[in-house]
Amino acid sequence: MIDYRIDRGSGVPAYVQIVEQTERALRMGILRVGDKLPTAREVVAATAINPNTVLRAYRDMEQAGLVELRRGLGTFVTRSLTRPAAEDDSPLRGELTDWVARARAAGLERADVLALVTAALDAYDDAYDSSTRVTGNDRRRTHDGA
Repeated sequence: MIDYRIDRGSGVPAYVQIVEQTERALRMGILRVGDKLPTAREVVAATAINPNTVLRAYRDMEQAGLVELRRGLGTFVTRSLTRPAAEDDSPLRGELTDWVARARAAGLERADVLALVTAALDAYDDAYDSSTRVTGNDRRRTHDGA
C-alpha cells in the first residue's frame, strides 16, 4: 500500500502530488496491477486534505487508464509503469541508491539531490536533442548533429 505525503510548500497542487506519487510507485514496482489504493477517507485522514482533492486525483488516474474505481470496493491499479531498470534488484537502482547515500552523506538535502538529477537529465536531453533531428513524431539520429 502507498502512503501519500503532501508537501504544502511545494506549490504543486495536492491532487497532482497524489498522481505523481502513484505514478512513481507504479514505475518503481511498489504498486502492481491489482493492488488497491487507499480509500479517499484514508488519504484524507493521513494528509488532512479535502476529500474532493483525493477524488480528483483518482479520477485523473482513472482517465489515464492507471486505475479503476469499483463502486463499493475501492480503487485498483489496472496498469503497470514498471521498467526493468527500476526493479529492486536492478544494478542501475543499486548504483543510484549508493549515489543518493553519498549525496546525503555529503550534506545534500532532498531538494538538492532532485535539482542535481534534474540538471543531469536536462543536460542529457539537451545533448540528445542537439544530435537528433525531429521529423514528424519520430526522432532520427544524424551524423552531423543537425
